[in-house]
Order: sequence, then structure tokens, then C-alpha cells
Amino acid sequence: MQAIRNLFKNDLILVGTNLTVVAGFATYLGSRVEKKLDHMEVEQEARMDEIEGTLRGHIGLIEDSLDRIEGKPNVGKQDKLYNERTRDAKGDGNAHKK
Repeated sequence: MQAIRNLFKNDLILVGTNLTVVAGFATYLGSRVEKKLDHMEVEQEARMDEIEGTLRGHIGLIEDSLDRIEGKPNVGKQDKLYNERTRDAKGDGNAHKK
């Protein structure tokens, strides 16, 4: 026990121990924050994909209505264009699956 007390009387060892503990705790907190941010990014991407699909559907309905009002012969062609969901920018397409 006396050896440990004598060891921590040395200022260099005391400062080194404190810096090691602070660096370890900062690394631990950083990894937790990074995991949380990754999870939040996935949720946000899923929300944005859902909003994109909703907007595509509404735009398609508006354009179909406009074509009907104007009497254009290609009524209903917008369904194919706006009801298809595109793959996300990363190319994996997993964000659209529920």
C-alpha cells in the first residue's frame, strides 16, 4: 500500500494517469455518440424516403388532374412515372423495405 502512495506522489505519474483516464473516457463517449448519430441518420433517411414517395404520389395526382382538365389524351401515364419508387443514392435500396 505504501508503494502505491509513493508512486502517486510523483507528479509525472499522476498527470499521466489523469490524462490516460480522460482520453479513455473521451474515446468511450465518442464511440457512443457516433453510434447514436449513425442510428439517427438511418431513421432520417427512412423518413425522407417516405416523404419523397408521398410527394411523388401527390405530384402524379396533380399532373393527372391537370391533364384531365386540359383534355389531354395521355391521362394516367403519370401513374407509372410517379408511383415507382427509386432506389436510394447508396444503391442498396434497403431504406424502402419495412
